[in-house]
Amino acid sequence: MTDTTQRETPVAVSEIDIGKDIVLAEPRGFCAGVDRAIEIVERALKKFGAPIYVRHEIVHNTYVVNDLKGRGAIFIEDLADVPPGATLVFSAHGVSQTVRKEAAARGFQIFDATCPLVTKVHVEVAKLHREGYEFIMIGHKGHPEVEGTMGQLSDGIYLVEEASDVPHVQVKDPSRLAVVTQTTLSVDDAAEILAAVKRHFPQIREPKKQDICYATQNRQDAVKVLAPQVDVVIVVGSPTSSNSNRLRELAERLGTPSFMVDAVDDLRPEWLEGRSKVGLTAGASAPDVLVQAVITRLREMGATTVRKLPGVEEHVRFPLPMGLGDKSMAEVTSQRS
Repeated sequence: MTDTTQRETPVAVSEIDIGKDIVLAEPRGFCAGVDRAIEIVERALKKFGAPIYVRHEIVHNTYVVNDLKGRGAIFIEDLADVPPGATLVFSAHGVSQTVRKEAAARGFQIFDATCPLVTKVHVEVAKLHREGYEFIMIGHKGHPEVEGTMGQLSDGIYLVEEASDVPHVQVKDPSRLAVVTQTTLSVDDAAEILAAVKRHFPQIREPKKQDICYATQNRQDAVKVLAPQVDVVIVVGSPTSSNSNRLRELAERLGTPSFMVDAVDDLRPEWLEGRSKVGLTAGASAPDVLVQAVITRLREMGATTVRKLPGVEEHVRFPLPMGLGDKSMAEVTSQRS
């Protein structure tokens, strides 16, 4: 895959010699929902040919998006930009009911790449709404997943970004109130905000299982193990990636300097000066090819060893939508770096 993004010229690697240890968090990188979303676009391109239209970035990673653009995917925000009869893919973040209805009315061939864990939240919102519930949603304003979840209803769902927002929420009936959460939040931050919600609305209904996805939690738990053992943490991920940003923030909160790189040329030698152990992880939307490029650059800077910390092994795989599950196309996945 080719990254076409323009970047600053990197500092010459000979200017610094870290000469020590690269420590890899485990798990890191792609989760099952991201893998599935990318595979849906790849298979659609293979089966129907270019162009394939995708509403919003399929996942929040510059490298992945640029690669799919190069293969014939066109990323749009407005359905008016999609020609009649075209094939349209919804991104992993999910979409509102308004978008779903408009897409259906326009007659597109639609494949839904919404992460099944996000879909689970949407289903819960629809079910409880029919039972007369309103909702508090914990999440970040403007994030497409939040817009998609809140867009499951025309009203009766209130966004809370931090604990101080909670007292300002006015609901119709506190006894018919439920809480949902953006799946890519900081586990610790979400718990703090949820505690404030429960103090203010003690009757609030919580989901049977937390909405923060297994991959987000596993990668944050891995950083909690990694950060105390290294002098600096490098997170591979794009600035638009919520879960990648949370990893960097978590390492900083634990007292370890942390930096995020969208690509290998973002790596700055001055970050590593005087730091002998470099921790490396990647957000759930960052492909391993980028991690390997960073390892290669660190070796060029003088790193001599790479070791992986023990961690949770993930074996989750989500099924593909109807019409894209032909086993004869399995080679599409194997070709992905």
